[in-house]
Amino acid sequence: MGASCAEPLAAWRLTFYAPVASFRDPLFPGLTRGLPVPPPSTVRGLLAAATGAPRESLAFGMAAWSEGEGVDAETYHPIDAGGANPAVSGRVRAGKGGMTLRMRPFRTDVHLTVWLPGPDGERIARAFRRPVWGLRLGRSQDLVHLQERVEVALVPATEAVVGSALAPTSGHDVPYATVHRMAASVSTDRLTSRWTDYQWCVSPAGRHPVRDAYEDVDYQQKGQALWLLDP
Repeated sequence: MGASCAEPLAAWRLTFYAPVASFRDPLFPGLTRGLPVPPPSTVRGLLAAATGAPRESLAFGMAAWSEGEGVDAETYHPIDAGGANPAVSGRVRAGKGGMTLRMRPFRTDVHLTVWLPGPDGERIARAFRRPVWGLRLGRSQDLVHLQERVEVALVPATEAVVGSALAPTSGHDVPYATVHRMAASVSTDRLTSRWTDYQWCVSPAGRHPVRDAYEDVDYQQKGQALWLLDP
């Protein structure tokens, strides 16, 4: 997964903040199980919103974490295809197949950092100066704010700080990292998703041996490990 780590790599580091965001796990249909971090496919949607392109396919690194979480009750108004329970002013009657409440997990104070390497990374980073579309992290109401946009040099690493970066399952051996299956990318017609297993640490793990990784020596934790994730 990702590019070879033979030489230093020029990249742009973009830091984002979202007051509230919700990342539903689509592998649990009918349930509203939430993911602790945005899937890479969601981040790709954010990049495409900035450039206005149908999709962005470069390999990028990402780290994400949130300060809190909660559960909200959302009202759903499914419309019956047969017309048995028609909608009136956007609402349908309660009952089987009608209006229902579902619990929706959400994250608060979400922090996201994205590393964009190479010429495509520079193109996308510059697009954030004047995004084509509104910047959202998931659902349409989950607005995200760009806090920092800076050029950095990524250095190949065999040992680095394993923090909140999303890593391939072969990237490190931190014992308490959790594995999450998430969408790496979604086709433009939304009919096909590519699923990949990633590992992530809910709290920084300190310096550990890493494989196929880069290091951002100027990031918050001074030596953050990151992995370039393919679409």
